[in-house]
Amino acid sequence: MGMTMTQKILAAHAGLAQVKAGQLIKAKLDLVLGNDITTPVAVKEFNKIGVSEVFDKSKVAIVPDHFTPNKDIKAAEQCKFIREFAHDKEIENYFEVGEMGIEHALIPEKGLVVPGDVVIGADSHTCTYGALGAFSTGVGSTDMAAGMATGEAWFKVPSAIKFVLTGKPSKWVSGKDIILHIIGLIGVDGALYRSMEFVGDGIKHLSMDSRFTMANMAIEAGAKNGIFPVDELTLAYVKEHSTKEYTIYEADEDAEYDEVYHIDLSEIRPTVAFPHLPDNTRTIDNVGDIEIDQVVIGSCTNGRIEDIRMAAQILAGKKVKKGVRVIIFPATQKIYLQALKEGLIEQLVEAGAVFSTPTCGPCLGGHMGILAAGERCVATTNRNFVGRMGHPESEVYLASPAVAAASALTGKITNPEDIMD
Repeated sequence: MGMTMTQKILAAHAGLAQVKAGQLIKAKLDLVLGNDITTPVAVKEFNKIGVSEVFDKSKVAIVPDHFTPNKDIKAAEQCKFIREFAHDKEIENYFEVGEMGIEHALIPEKGLVVPGDVVIGADSHTCTYGALGAFSTGVGSTDMAAGMATGEAWFKVPSAIKFVLTGKPSKWVSGKDIILHIIGLIGVDGALYRSMEFVGDGIKHLSMDSRFTMANMAIEAGAKNGIFPVDELTLAYVKEHSTKEYTIYEADEDAEYDEVYHIDLSEIRPTVAFPHLPDNTRTIDNVGDIEIDQVVIGSCTNGRIEDIRMAAQILAGKKVKKGVRVIIFPATQKIYLQALKEGLIEQLVEAGAVFSTPTCGPCLGGHMGILAAGERCVATTNRNFVGRMGHPESEVYLASPAVAAASALTGKITNPEDIMD
């Protein structure tokens, strides 16, 4: 029996000719990642192991992004703790305020992940890098500690679900709508500990930003990872951002999949996930009359330049509805500067939005936009659990940057087609 793309990558890193679903393996790691929430715990566990150095100073990355710039004394102490660890261990890829970004946008931008890599990160959205044809997955802080010490990790080889994408998305449909549609279709546990493998000629119509978004939210369906085949667009991105050597893996023709879904991208409508789960989805045509208090555009899911451009396209020359707060979080400093050079920041500020330095901010109820009881937010983030963005009686509606921007103009969840077409 042949192997899936994920299984081939894992086999190569385990030094095996063949692996199969359910098999336990030990694989070599190309990158170990942590942030300001998870790394302090990992450092404490690392210190118990009894080694004096990390396995490779160039293959560990630490990115303070969740509660930074520090929101309180506890956050400041956490960052100080990992800053001192990074300095002491001479970790090359430590990105502090000023050169920071939201980790899952910054790591690909820095060229630290390439096709064929195996990456673990002490953050569930580490699966983002599957957009580059890598196997990447979230782990706990203890696994991060072991990875930093040994450069290896244990895995149970996942089985896979194949998503065959055909057709071309309509103008206001992006990767966020597609992945919300898929999560709504299979449920938040529909891919539990399985690989979501995206294939089909529809992929050629998806930008790298859309692919990052889709791989990022594979975890919202319970997946171990999401992964895309490597094509010309992938290689152009890698050439622009990285000098690392890479390896392209392709699934065997006789690879085994638990399920196969065929999805015509031309039929997907802008999609919104209602509270309080990402699979509680409705198309924009069926959302009803939902008034909102806040719009958040950003996060590791939708804080890239394409997302800010889309928001500006809708908001430029218009005004945010009085009483609606619009907060935009560029995912990295580079994206922030690109938006500045293109005049997007000026357009959006004039429309009534505010900009933050790159940070996870309110996505996990951190800071820079926490909701009070009874408030509703349309967010381009990835989770809308009870209390995710603040008070347990607040509500978060997940949507694309286009839907979020259109909603900012009307004060209720709005179809961008109604604003622009």
